[in-house]
Amino acid sequence: MATPFDMVLFGGGGDLALRKLIPALYRAHLEGSLAEGCRIFPVCRRQEDADQYLDTAQEALKTHLRDGEYSDSAWQAFSQLLRAVALDIAEPDDRWDQLADILRAEEDRVRLFYLAIPPAVFGPCCENLSLKGLINGQSRVVVEKPLGYNAQTSDEINSKIASYFPEENIFRIDHYLGKETVQNLLALRFSNVLFEHLWDAKSIDHIQISIAETVGLEGRAGFYNETGALRDMVQNHLLQLLCLIAMESPNSMSAKNIRAEKIKVLEALRPLAGNTVDKNIVRGQYVAGGLGTQLVPGYLEELEAASSSTETFVAIRAHIDNWRWAGVPFYLRTGKRMEKRCAEIVIQYKKVSHRVFSPEAGDVLPNRLVIRLQPEESIKLVLMAKKMDSLTMELRPVELNLTLSDTYDTFRSDAYKRLMLDAAANNSALFIHRDEVAAAWAWVDPIIDHWHETNNQPQLYRAGSWGPQAAGDLLEQDGRHWFNAQ
Repeated sequence: MATPFDMVLFGGGGDLALRKLIPALYRAHLEGSLAEGCRIFPVCRRQEDADQYLDTAQEALKTHLRDGEYSDSAWQAFSQLLRAVALDIAEPDDRWDQLADILRAEEDRVRLFYLAIPPAVFGPCCENLSLKGLINGQSRVVVEKPLGYNAQTSDEINSKIASYFPEENIFRIDHYLGKETVQNLLALRFSNVLFEHLWDAKSIDHIQISIAETVGLEGRAGFYNETGALRDMVQNHLLQLLCLIAMESPNSMSAKNIRAEKIKVLEALRPLAGNTVDKNIVRGQYVAGGLGTQLVPGYLEELEAASSSTETFVAIRAHIDNWRWAGVPFYLRTGKRMEKRCAEIVIQYKKVSHRVFSPEAGDVLPNRLVIRLQPEESIKLVLMAKKMDSLTMELRPVELNLTLSDTYDTFRSDAYKRLMLDAAANNSALFIHRDEVAAAWAWVDPIIDHWHETNNQPQLYRAGSWGPQAAGDLLEQDGRHWFNAQ
């Protein structure tokens, strides 16, 4: 049975909190996952924002919840949990003392400090939590990406947080790991003998991992221009998904064992540095184009700048140098202003070793496993079968399709809900350890260093397309092609 906890949500009035976190907590309350007595303290910078917070949160729920999820009665009950407070994160004044007094009323309760704030103030926030005595033996801190700008700054931020919280109480969140389909990937791999023997270089031709976005800068111009797609998406989301696909079976599904196997994958990633960067990576930047029926501006127009070498798209050919994956390329791709919003993993199997059917039967296409993470969550297996309406042997690909929203029509997947509840329950299996962050940066930093040293400029692509032509050429060099979401 769930036990009540206190959550202090720093950045409670920000975009992430209002668009994702508050709706996730509302859903948790709606399904009975929040124990009676839970308290949520959204932190605002100004008192007037705190005074109006309930109205702001209610409007956010109406805007961002799915159809049918919001109701006035559910909101009235959920709103009783919200107690907005106003304080300056960087200024340890008496408003911090007021928060401390409120929390001390439930001294033995789990305290979850969610830092939905810029990484630059993670350290000062944790320092003030300690200074004001808000950290108890049951306190945990949840931090959002990006954790730094490179390996050095990441280590500095992690070291600062570690000054106040032990590693087991630090929950580094990657919301992709909370998606139900990602969990199903683990179930698929480690609970089905069918796939256990078909998950290596002997059976698999290559693997594609794509995260495509239709949005542009969304008010993040300053942050994004300093970050770019490689830091913003590859260093965390894409590499984490790669780890779950490629890792060996852990002894158990404990956080410690999963982390050990993921780190082995990151350490086995073939380094990309110097000229190998140019051969295996394509950078892109979108220009104005058509997205559906809408004409959208280019990156520079959104940025309101004359020039920028920041990439909004990146495609990578990577290899994992171990016995299981030797010779199997992993193609990673992410971009903004793409033709369709989609996050998808494609496991492309090899062709059958011997063709027994005549040419008249048609092409025998390799099997393909497609795991879609968004917008809908599904698992699809493409097989070859005989056409049922033909008396002759004619082959065609057919799909075994598990669409989770259809199978579980009363279930509403929410990655942030899952992860926040896990953090409150002290389950760190779906969170990222400091060693994983360091290993990911160790692979990414040499790529960025090479771009800077060679003044590498991104190739242009039209908004509403699937990226620059060179990204397609990257696979065509290997006799392959991208599987673009339909």
